[in-house]
Amino acid sequence: MDCKTSEDVFKAVKDHNVSFIQIWFADVLGVLKSFSIRPSELEEAMSEGMGFDGSSIEGFSRIEESDMIAKPDPATFQLLPWRPEDQPVARMFCDILQPDGSPYPGDPRYVFKRMLAKAAEKGYTYYLGPELEYFYFANNQAPEVIDKGGYFDAPPLDLGNDLRRQTIFALEKLGVRIEYSHHEVADSQHEIDMRYDEGLRMADKTMTLRVTVKVYAMLNGYYATFMPKPIFGINGSGMHTHQSLFKGGKNAFYDPKDEYNLSAAGKAYIAGLLKHAREITSICSQWVNSYKRLVPGYEAPVYVSWARRNRSALVRVPMYKPGKEAATRCEYRAPDPACNPYLAFAVMLAAGLRGIEQNYPLPDPVEQDIYHMTEAERARHGIASLPGSLYEAIEETEKSDLVRETLGDHIFNKFLENKKIEWDAYRMHVSAFEIDRYLPIL
Repeated sequence: MDCKTSEDVFKAVKDHNVSFIQIWFADVLGVLKSFSIRPSELEEAMSEGMGFDGSSIEGFSRIEESDMIAKPDPATFQLLPWRPEDQPVARMFCDILQPDGSPYPGDPRYVFKRMLAKAAEKGYTYYLGPELEYFYFANNQAPEVIDKGGYFDAPPLDLGNDLRRQTIFALEKLGVRIEYSHHEVADSQHEIDMRYDEGLRMADKTMTLRVTVKVYAMLNGYYATFMPKPIFGINGSGMHTHQSLFKGGKNAFYDPKDEYNLSAAGKAYIAGLLKHAREITSICSQWVNSYKRLVPGYEAPVYVSWARRNRSALVRVPMYKPGKEAATRCEYRAPDPACNPYLAFAVMLAAGLRGIEQNYPLPDPVEQDIYHMTEAERARHGIASLPGSLYEAIEETEKSDLVRETLGDHIFNKFLENKKIEWDAYRMHVSAFEIDRYLPIL
């Protein structure tokens, strides 16, 4: 469905006899929030927005400043394919406004829109292609796998094939174009890859994909999780994020005369990602569990370097179609699929743009397997490590002017406050590991 204006939305609601319209937005942690309105309230929603109490939304307002307005974005109108066809339900993403109509600084979508506007001022359009990995489990009480398939396995080893098929058909009805889907490396692990798109559309699509995957798992009696590392000893789930900047219809990362086919802007963008990698890690990998994935040996990036073929590097310049302008891009491999996509995409773009603005030099690529280097070898190559825990990542972010400037004081402070609470709860928890290891001997 291709709506652009409020009038398009009114027509679609009438033509399809829509029964409810769900208004979607994300809290500071990237958790989807929603409320529903009837068509009778739609005109007011589109013209003035719908008021709601923001004081109970994570990272939003305090109780004394709780009045918020949700203003739907007509370009995001879609019918939900899992709701009854005889009484269709639609959804629209919204922007969160303050009572005076100004953007609310605690809205993650606004943070990303502000960063995209900064790129646009320089003539750039930001394109993204995130690859979301996830697991199917038998239920949500324990990580009980439903198959023992591996990378690119086909049925009968891949028992999630039909679940992915249903999910993809639903996503395409929601306007999300899919390029690939397949079984991933770990037991019961899967991946659905969306066709690259402009930044804000892709952030909305990422939110849409996550909820759609979960809905179709639930409808089939299973549970889908984007938890980064639900099972010890096998690969965790990442969200490798392909990104590029276009200017005037041309790929600003591309230079056919360069040995890597990278322009000066492309190299400086990658250098920005590398230089600021440690300080943006808590945004791209925002949970305690994220750092169980970011360990050597499971194809997750730990070391700050770039390469073309080397998948142990943090940033990769894919060589699937060398020399093709539109395909020239970089792949940032640290994020996991449980992050807030609006904030994660915003800080990645900010880091890359800072690299371009200040003309950061790009170090040489590292094509050796970094996992098998000694500490001294990594030091000789100037290879730093990503933070090893949420606590270390928080400390790096707290010192970052780049992240504070990108997120704004409100979200910057609320996000760190929430993460410190999460870390303290984790730090004080007595785990089964500790009981099993220490109780018999101490």
